[in-house]
Amino acid sequence: MLIDTVLRAGSGVNASTWGKGVIKGLIFDKDGTLFDFNATWGAWTRGMLAAETGGDPVLFARLADALGYEVETATFRPESMVIASTAGELALAIKAVLPDLDTDALLSRMNAAAATVTQIEAVPLRDYFAQLRAAGLRLGIATNDAEMPARAHLDRASVTQYFDFVAGYDSGHGGKPAPGQLHAFCAQTGLKPADCLMVGDSTHDLHAGQAAGMRTVGVLTGPAPRAELAPFADVVLPDIGAIPDWLKSENLIAL
Repeated sequence: MLIDTVLRAGSGVNASTWGKGVIKGLIFDKDGTLFDFNATWGAWTRGMLAAETGGDPVLFARLADALGYEVETATFRPESMVIASTAGELALAIKAVLPDLDTDALLSRMNAAAATVTQIEAVPLRDYFAQLRAAGLRLGIATNDAEMPARAHLDRASVTQYFDFVAGYDSGHGGKPAPGQLHAFCAQTGLKPADCLMVGDSTHDLHAGQAAGMRTVGVLTGPAPRAELAPFADVVLPDIGAIPDWLKSENLIAL
């Protein structure tokens, strides 16, 4: 595997080692990309809906439909706004169904509860990011989640130390599909957008990558199908674990 080849070659890869056009930085979405979306959020959402609606079956069904949540399977429809929206946008959608809720209190409850959810890793993340980092790549996170729960999820997976940059929609750079988070990653690392790869499971992720001038990779660990992602991605892969071999096949990484 490519990562193992890089490691055998040694960890002394630096900026002067890279040739023109190769990838020097990867910036990842979080939910649906590092963590399987439905496996992580399906059961949690059922509990959140029940709590916010006070167990009222009519309001529960109405809110589930508004969020694109399939109650019987505890999964999200591909068009669900939950997939790519910010927590603030979700709070407003919930308030449209439950107008008596206080927006700030609702958002605080959502962020606090989301920080404790058990995340299901798409691949074993600690080894994956340790090897990418040892190969000389700069790494970042750009999520439409809030920064606080995002960092909590990375901490729980024991991978925070591998990232040069972590941004949520509330970190001061905006949210996706705008490219502000990706521009901030480049400013933090000193990399050019053309030398970076944006990886995500939604069209918001891919649009952000294209707007920033980055190559884009779609992954199928979120609800969006291949056909939805393919028009906006350089490639669509099963999960992030397939990225290193793809980079090698496209001559986008220096060994």
